[in-house]
Formats: sequence, C-alpha cells, structure tokens
Amino acid sequence: MKVSELTGWLEEHYPACAAEDWDNVGFLVGDDTREVHHVFLALDLTGDTLEEAVLAGADMIVTHHPMIFKGMKKINNHDFVGRKVLALIRHQIQYYAMHTNYDILGMAELSADFLGLTHTRVLSVTREDGEHPEGLGRVGMLPEKMTLKECALFVKEAFHLGDVKVYGNLEKEVSCVAVCTGSGKSLMKEVLLSGAQVYITGDIDHHTGLDAVEQGLCLIDAGHYGTEYIFMEAMKKQLGEAFPELQISCAGVKTPYTIVI
Repeated sequence: MKVSELTGWLEEHYPACAAEDWDNVGFLVGDDTREVHHVFLALDLTGDTLEEAVLAGADMIVTHHPMIFKGMKKINNHDFVGRKVLALIRHQIQYYAMHTNYDILGMAELSADFLGLTHTRVLSVTREDGEHPEGLGRVGMLPEKMTLKECALFVKEAFHLGDVKVYGNLEKEVSCVAVCTGSGKSLMKEVLLSGAQVYITGDIDHHTGLDAVEQGLCLIDAGHYGTEYIFMEAMKKQLGEAFPELQISCAGVKTPYTIVI
C-alpha cells in the first residue's frame, strides 16, 4: 500500500485541524508516493528509537510527539534533529507525527479507560461538535471510593509504572478524578473548576504541586512518559484492524530516566 493511503486514514480519524495551533503534526519527512510495509510506532523519535526502527526493517515511523516542532532553516549533520532527518532519508523511512490531535481524539478517552472511569466528560473543551464536545483530558468517577494513597497505587498499577509522585493527604478519600496525559499543569484552572478531588497527569513542578494542595486538590504525577506510552499499543491495535496486511511493531517500553535511591 502507498504511504498516502495510510496517512489519509490517519488524517481521517485524527485530523490535523484538531491539533492545537502551536503543534506540528502530520507527514513531516518523506515521500508519500512510496510503498509502506512495516510501520514502527514510538512515543518519541530519539536517536535510539530511530536505530531500533532501522534494525526492525521499518519503512515508516509514526510517533506521538513530533520530532520537528519549530521551523528548520538548516538540515545538516551539525544538529541532532538534522542528523535524524538525514538518517530517515538515507534509510528511506517515512515519518508521521500525531500529537495534540491524538491527545484530543484518542488519548483522553484511552487514559480514562485505563483507569476504569465512569460518567466521564471532557476536562478542557477545544471544539464543539454538536452534542459531542472534544478536548483535552477527562473528568470521571473512580470504580470505587478510595484513599489518595490507594488511588496512587491504583494509578501505578493501571499504567504499569515503577513509581508515582503524590501531593496531598494520603488518607483523604477521593472518588472524582481528572486525568490529562503528558504535561497537564496548564489545565489546572479547568481541573479546579471541574470538582475533581485528585488530578492525574505528568510533569508537575514544585510550586504547582504546593499551590494545588493549598486549593484543596490532590495531585498524582505519573510522569509524561508514564501516562503516554500507551499510545503505541493502542495505535498498533487500530492500525492492525484497519490494515491487516501491514507489519506493525512498537518501540520498547522504557522510562527515559532512572531513579537512584
């Protein structure tokens, strides 16, 4: 099948127009008239991930985070992004990214499903579509009432994580939660207005954590990678159902940092 057929399907299900204005999504590197046989899925296109894709024999890479965010005035071997672009071209690998468009149209509901949330609603509406608003994050009810500590352990298990950070009284009972994968501190205002008792996200800094607790909100920081690596298996399933003739593989799940105790 042609690359354009695959990118057309991705655009139909996760249109670029749904992405945030500052984002850079879609077909970023390559020739969409070429044939594609093996798609490699990853959260980020790092040097190690690219090497993994090359060794796997992939001819197309689809990531969640775009490797190219800002305009590039030069593409050469003097810059780490330029080196990756050159490597993609050299190995004839096509490259596509689906970031906030997938956050809005896929990841938000996916993360709520991972936590078994019920009675869900959109946390931050980005566009209205009749009776079905779309947007970032979800607010919903936990499967049962639990303490903040129990909730943290529940999140840790649901996302298969080695650790989570918690802000708030561990003995406080919670039942209504908000979740936004990746870096969600920019939605703090919406979370506080939502009625959620605990917010599950990533990349929480010191002051954001303290300020949230002061306002009666508990936080569970499950990490940027820890809340978004689920993109890979979810997209693998979707693409496998839509294109059974394609070989689809995923980058190995590996937290990009090490905690030294």
